[in-house]
Amino acid sequence: MIEILNPTELPRAKEAGALVAAILQTMKSRSAVGTNLLEIDGWTREMITGAGAESCYVDYEPSFGRGPFGHYICTSVNDAVLHGKPYDYALADGDLLTLDLAVSLGGVVADSAISFLVGDAAPAPDDVAMIDATERALSAGIAAAGPGVRIGDVSHAIGTVLGEAGYQISTEFGGHGVGSTMHQDPHVPNKGRPGRGYKLRPGLLLALEPWIMQDTAELVTDADGWTLRSATGCRTAHSEHTIAITDDGAEILTLPE
Repeated sequence: MIEILNPTELPRAKEAGALVAAILQTMKSRSAVGTNLLEIDGWTREMITGAGAESCYVDYEPSFGRGPFGHYICTSVNDAVLHGKPYDYALADGDLLTLDLAVSLGGVVADSAISFLVGDAAPAPDDVAMIDATERALSAGIAAAGPGVRIGDVSHAIGTVLGEAGYQISTEFGGHGVGSTMHQDPHVPNKGRPGRGYKLRPGLLLALEPWIMQDTAELVTDADGWTLRSATGCRTAHSEHTIAITDDGAEILTLPE
């Protein structure tokens, strides 16, 4: 299903995006050495319910997960890259943490993810480069998006940045449409051929999300049935924004203030 929002619904999408961005930035500021992933999950629940919003994760039960997710935010640490299920783990100095959050507010969903390093340890150049590559790829995908543009054009822009940075690219999971639900068509792979695929229209919401692993494109599923890790145990990074296609291009809805 592909949903196209009408102009009266866009303000609600912006409110949802602003809430997601605010929660992620708050959780980033609280993610210190010794912070437990379950604390982050609890704080996220408090902020979602306090805003009168609904979690897109807690009851989520897709074919690729094992049972309902049961938590309010994805917390992926080091070799975990996607769908990181919070558990009893205290963050350590130098951990690479990805927070991924989708929330529904006023009947419209926004979805975003950030990767960052925890603590005061000198950052490893490979970690900094990997995070930077996902952020640059995300910016390239957003810059390519607009009315009349094909999905393949956006995917190609993302994949070009990641490929030129030397990373292998998996298309097993990628960006997607959002609207009244979290995961909708069209699928937006992190590499693609320009001029191919669905033609973007004003009112379409897309969550673009380049993610990479340091030295592989192969994923393995954790024993929790949800967390996806690099097959080699290498570090990972993931960046995501929800955008709205407008008459003039694309507007980012999940930018922090």
